[in-house]
Amino acid sequence: MIDGLAGLKACVGQHLGYSEWLLVTQEMIDTFARATGDHQWIHVDVERAKSGPFGGPIAHGFLTLSLAPRLVPTIYGVTGVVMGINYGTNKVRFPSPVPVNSELRIGVVLKEASEVANSVQTVLEATFEVRNAAKPACVAELVSRLYFAA
Repeated sequence: MIDGLAGLKACVGQHLGYSEWLLVTQEMIDTFARATGDHQWIHVDVERAKSGPFGGPIAHGFLTLSLAPRLVPTIYGVTGVVMGINYGTNKVRFPSPVPVNSELRIGVVLKEASEVANSVQTVLEATFEVRNAAKPACVAELVSRLYFAA
């Protein structure tokens, strides 16, 4: 746990850690497909995907990115924060796939923490890794706004 705004600012430039590994299941992929309307066969047609370019179904890139709010809080928190919002992303890339039933984790570096409009805007360099994969599955800068108790 990071101690308040001063502690957060002191961590700029530091790697804050890694989340635990998360199993990405076909059920997660199918649920994401239903929620977004993205039913491309490489994600949801298990039999067809076996003969596709990845040898089986893969997670949607945006599913991978959307796991950040689930995984980042397992790495760090900041005392005194009463609310946080996702403000946006920068430089999002998906260098390699996340195969169904693979394990995924995220590592984060705190790139920035600056006071903006009654909040603190943070920029995290987030790297999503698949266990035993040569390249990351997703690399993105995650921009958030943290609101502290008055």
